[in-house]
Amino acid sequence: MKVKDVMHKGVDWVSPDTPVTEIAKLMQGHDVGCIPIGEDDHLIGMVTDRDIVCKGLASKDFNAARMTARDVMTEGIHCCREDDDLAKAVHHMETLKIRRLPVINKSKRMVGMISLGDVGQFATTDLLTQCVKGVSAHH
Repeated sequence: MKVKDVMHKGVDWVSPDTPVTEIAKLMQGHDVGCIPIGEDDHLIGMVTDRDIVCKGLASKDFNAARMTARDVMTEGIHCCREDDDLAKAVHHMETLKIRRLPVINKSKRMVGMISLGDVGQFATTDLLTQCVKGVSAHH
């Protein structure tokens, strides 16, 4: 099975200057736990719901009116390709201990997102067990 067969399609990204409050509303509206961050037509990071809480709300100088994606995002981005085998993407998620992975095409354009939930719906029991154990292990 290929990544393109299980991924969520049509995922968008926002700029690093996007207010955190807007990102939270996007997460709520799309029922997702992360939003990719892009600048100059390249992905540069990711904001997760956990980033908003741990790097935003929990910070001593939290100000919802001024905080942006750049303030809370995890910099750097790890991706997989839409034509990768699902097992390869799952192994990548395990190694990085992440629950979501942007998917790019041959032109390096983001075309979707694969999540632990997607793996749970489509992967074999063995692959799912391996993924959950790897991703859920303490860092």
